[in-house]
Amino acid sequence: MSVNSPINNAKPTIKVKEVKSKVEMKVITDELTPTGIDGLDELLGGGFLRGKTYLVAGETGAGKTIFSLQFLIYGAMNEEPGVYLAIDEPTEHLLKGIRRFGWNIVDKLIEERKLLFLDMRTHFSRIYLKDEKRKIEPKFVINQILRNVDRIGAKRLVIDPIAPLIYGGGDDVLQAREFLREMVFTLERRKTITTVMTSEIPTGSKRLSRFGVEEFLATGIIMLSLEEINRRIYRVMFIRKARWSPAKPSKYVFEIVPAKGIVLKGPVEKFYQGGIK
Repeated sequence: MSVNSPINNAKPTIKVKEVKSKVEMKVITDELTPTGIDGLDELLGGGFLRGKTYLVAGETGAGKTIFSLQFLIYGAMNEEPGVYLAIDEPTEHLLKGIRRFGWNIVDKLIEERKLLFLDMRTHFSRIYLKDEKRKIEPKFVINQILRNVDRIGAKRLVIDPIAPLIYGGGDDVLQAREFLREMVFTLERRKTITTVMTSEIPTGSKRLSRFGVEEFLATGIIMLSLEEINRRIYRVMFIRKARWSPAKPSKYVFEIVPAKGIVLKGPVEKFYQGGIK
């Protein structure tokens, strides 16, 4: 008779090895931050590493902002508040787009202080020193980010996109790289803030970022693109880098579904073979 049967009074035998395995699995789970993106978390072995930084790169229209918002909203709905730093778009325009997309829950999450949207122009008006070179004040920017993270006890942070935040309009790329390095290290020292940075890539470019250092600092790189497959245009996700993850470099076709977000449909090879439509 099975030891799991309710009418069996015999005490089940539990091996030490089994208990250890269960404990280890719990630890691993606690160290991961699920993205909330259908199919992606399974590929990553559960999600992003908690407290690390990830780069989502792609051309215009590939889905970077949807990816970032889905990551943030999923976390807010699961007791992980998040901060969204909008660089290129006023937050009121962004919120209108979110509601139009069908994510109406965003207003409730904002009211409950589980989501915080920041406009760079409003909250970072002192980002530059008032000299003719307009040099960036790294510590001011980093402190402002952390101050807003602490306001709601955020566990997730999105900077969309990263380049304008650290680019002072001059030619000092080395300074921008040092700024980015300092910011990433400061955020990761907290070990509780999982960050997604987006990077705009010109169509046809082989670069991953503006300054050439973002990809080296990031624990993982997700590339989004538009590709023609069998005379049809598809959105494609390329898991280019996923440190300490079971995911191998691979490409997947995905769709953007209103009120839901990104949904992976299958490996790109199956679309080339005509196996998936």
